[in-house]
Amino acid sequence: MGLFDQILGAVANPNQQGSLGQLGGIINTVQQLSDRTGADSSTIQSVLGIVGNYVRSSLQEKQATGGEAEAQALVNEYAGTSPNPQAVDSLFSLGMQQQVAEVVSQRTGLDAGTIQQLLPLIVPVVLNFLQSGANAQNPQSGGNSVLSAFLDSDRDGDVDIADAIRMASQYLGK
Repeated sequence: MGLFDQILGAVANPNQQGSLGQLGGIINTVQQLSDRTGADSSTIQSVLGIVGNYVRSSLQEKQATGGEAEAQALVNEYAGTSPNPQAVDSLFSLGMQQQVAEVVSQRTGLDAGTIQQLLPLIVPVVLNFLQSGANAQNPQSGGNSVLSAFLDSDRDGDVDIADAIRMASQYLGK
């Protein structure tokens, strides 16, 4: 089951945190990023996909050293649609932040400095997607199907935030 299917399952399950309002907030933030940078929404979706791959690697490291609970705690603490520099710092060293910005710049044509300034907004949005599968009553209890699908490196690699955002946008008609 793909990442977007997991997200839709979380939206449909009252025991999970996902909601149409959450998806709408994420899509609106993507539109704001597009407006702020002057880039089209597909470019911003690509930015989120590239950053999402780095987030996945960082969360996989956290999971390997501290278990699934540590990865879930990080998602719970920093997920959102507001800028949060601590979210970026918790996942990436300063050198890694610069590397992410350079790679995104090379692949999208957007200025690396602009990308680095946007990371405090992009990273919480990626984490917000991942939070949708958390238990609604007890988010720390584990069993986050969306986060598990995102981190499961044994799958076919068909896990992409950009695809999930595009599908959510289509699903919501935005």
